[in-house]
Parts: sequence; C-alpha cells; structure tokens
Amino acid sequence: MPTREDLKRSVAEEIDRRGEELVRVAKTILEHPEAGFREQKTAAVVDRVMGEMGVERRTGIAITGVKGHLEGGAGPGPTVGVMGELDSLLVPGHPHADPSTGAAHACGHHAQIAMMLGVGMGLQAPGVLDSLTGRVALIAVPAEEYIEIEYRNELRQQGKLEFLAGKAEFLRLGEFDDIDLAMMTHTSSNAHEGKLALSSTNNGMIAKFIQYQGRAAHAGGAPHMGVNALNAAMLALSAIHAQRETFQDKDTVRVHPIITRGGASVNSVPADVRMETFVRGNNLAAIADADMKVDRALRAAAMAIGATVEITTLPGYMPLNNDDRMMSLYGSNAALLVGEDNVGRAGHRTGSTDMGDVGQVMPTIHPYVSGAVGSGHGVDYLIEDWENAVLTAAKAMALTVVDLLADGAVGANEIKANHKSNMSIAEYLQVQGATLRQETYSG
Repeated sequence: MPTREDLKRSVAEEIDRRGEELVRVAKTILEHPEAGFREQKTAAVVDRVMGEMGVERRTGIAITGVKGHLEGGAGPGPTVGVMGELDSLLVPGHPHADPSTGAAHACGHHAQIAMMLGVGMGLQAPGVLDSLTGRVALIAVPAEEYIEIEYRNELRQQGKLEFLAGKAEFLRLGEFDDIDLAMMTHTSSNAHEGKLALSSTNNGMIAKFIQYQGRAAHAGGAPHMGVNALNAAMLALSAIHAQRETFQDKDTVRVHPIITRGGASVNSVPADVRMETFVRGNNLAAIADADMKVDRALRAAAMAIGATVEITTLPGYMPLNNDDRMMSLYGSNAALLVGEDNVGRAGHRTGSTDMGDVGQVMPTIHPYVSGAVGSGHGVDYLIEDWENAVLTAAKAMALTVVDLLADGAVGANEIKANHKSNMSIAEYLQVQGATLRQETYSG
C-alpha cells in the first residue's frame, strides 16, 4: 500500500503534468465571462472537461451548475465537496470584458474552476483513488457574485429559483445533502498574505431591491404636476448615509446602494426609479439592526416627496466561519508546498461569500491563493502568476483531500465528530426563507 506521502507526491506530479491544460481552461473561461445564472458557455467547458476525465456528472443544477463525483476505492465513507464558481462580475472597461454585456472575471472565478478540475485530475493519478475511503464531489456552482438583483428576482418570481445565489440554491435543491465537508480557494491580489493564506471570517449580508414610484409630468413646463421619484431616491441615499454613525465598528457594517434606473427621459419628471443595495455585517444581529435603519430611511424619503416605495428584502449570505481543524490540515499542506514563510493568514474580510452559507451547516474552509494583481472587482484585476493561482491552489486542496480520506477517512471523520454546525440544512432554509419580505409604503 502506498503511504500518504506517496499519494501526495503522485497527486502533485499529476497536477503539474496537466498544468498547461488547466491554465488553458482558466484562460478560455476568462475570455468568455458570464454573470450569474447565465453561465452556459462556462458550464459547457466544465461539462466537457469532466467528460474527458471520465467523471459521471449532472448539469443544469440551479440553471447552470455542474456536479460530478470521484469514487474512492477503499470503501464507503465521507464525501468531500470541492467547489469552483462559474460566474463573473459586470466590470465594463476590464481588458477581458465582454463588449456586449460588460461581464468580466475581475474576481478570479475562472482560476477557481480550473483549480477545482485540477483537484479531480490530481486525485486520478494512478493508485490514488484506490487508497481513499469515501467520495469527492467536484462542483461548479453558479452565481456567487450577488448582482443583477432585479433580473434574479424576476427568475424567482417565475419559479426558476428561490434563492438568488448559487450555493443557497444548491442547499435548497438538496445538492449538499450528500456532502460532509466542503472547500474552495479564492484568488487574491494581497501578496503580503503569502502565496497561500489561511482565512478567518467574512461579513454576511442581505440584499434589497427598491422601487420608488412617483408621477410623470413635463419636467420644464409643469414639474409641479409631478412627483419626482428620483428626488425620493436621492433623499434615501442621504438618509442612509446619516445612519452610518450609528453602526458600531465591531460589527463591520457596510451599506452601499446604487441607482439602477433614474427615470425615463430628461424632459419628464422621473416616475419610476429603482435601487439595489446590500446590508452587510459580521453577525446576524448587526445586519438586522442596519436593515431596520435602511428601511426606515427608505420610507422617510417616500414620505418627504409624496412618492410610493416598494422594498423587497431578499436572503443573501450568512457570515463565513472556517472550521479550525480542517484549516489546520490545509495549512500543513500549504506549508509543504510553498514553505511556512509563504503561508499567511487573512484577517476578517468585509466582503461576503455564499461559502458562509455552506459553513453554517458543515465543516468548511475558504483559503486564499495569491497570483493576481490589481483591485478585486476592478478593471485592473488580473491573474499574472498562473502557476500559483491555479496549480498550487489545486495541489493544496488535493493534498488536503488525501489527508481527509486516506487511512479509512480518519481525518474527515475526526473533523466531523468535533465540528458543531450552527444549524441543520432544514434550519438554514427556514431562516433564509423567513428573510424574504416585501413592503409597499405610500408617502
């Protein structure tokens, strides 16, 4: 029987052997960016590569998701889910943006998909799967970037989905029912955090779609006959800003609204103005408090102008917490690959990820890999070190899978036995479902 070190060596060599292929996959996805729940081309790439790997898989999960399995040959046991995210952002002006949609991979998800596939390829090295107990699920998940809220809410109203984020939909559809532990790696341009970085926590958030309705009138000839919905929206932005001194630093609250429709034409008093915003925080109580204050500001603005406001509050992401034991196991493999001096620790991040939702119900890790430059979600965010961002990241996760499932899956079983989830999947779905509400207030 090969030792665990033999297995890891075989896995790393196989990932290196297929390195050019994996980087090519990432670059192909980079050139065909698609926003969430629209990732048909990206999903087709994943489906093709998994097919070439001989992986049994299902497609079309939560519209575009793909899920395949690798079976360990040493008997039944826990299932480790390894994930990558299919979607892009909308960043017009990015050098790889789609000219017609503005979609662009300004967050590194194209590298995530390649590293997820790389984990599968590495574990297919001769003799490796035969020595593992349990299964590995390779999962390409849609719609991590919570954008185009109005569009996604229309999909919800049409019955095509219930939650507006991919992993939440996977949880609702039962696609995590057979997963015991989950991991993925996010790219980073924070080189000071090392080549690989152990992460700690992230903000959670809820989302809002807001529609102010006024009354159209001639903007020059008879503005007194109108009710200016844009003025209501502008007052709402000011009222939200006036709440910021009430947010406590310890809660890392973030509220950042945008206006997505400002009116119909310049010579007509705006009668239909639409906004989207997140309300973020590092704990559910702080999010609820800020949510109440934002709603109060939105209603007050409608009253001041005499407009009507419809506020749709949608479930977003839970705060992220990593499993310490699982992260420690990952950290040992990271040090093996890049040296302890090149393994950093990322502090609390005020952005949000739906890996937080997965982490509420099972042991989860969400480490980071450097290799990018520029500002995340910006026009200058680019992967420069493809070897680290794809191959090293894939190796670190694959070696961790070996530690989890080798020797009768003793590693995975120990983590499961010591992990206390915050809620069951059923409880999670109940909590998130209760977040959805719609209010119409006439001023």
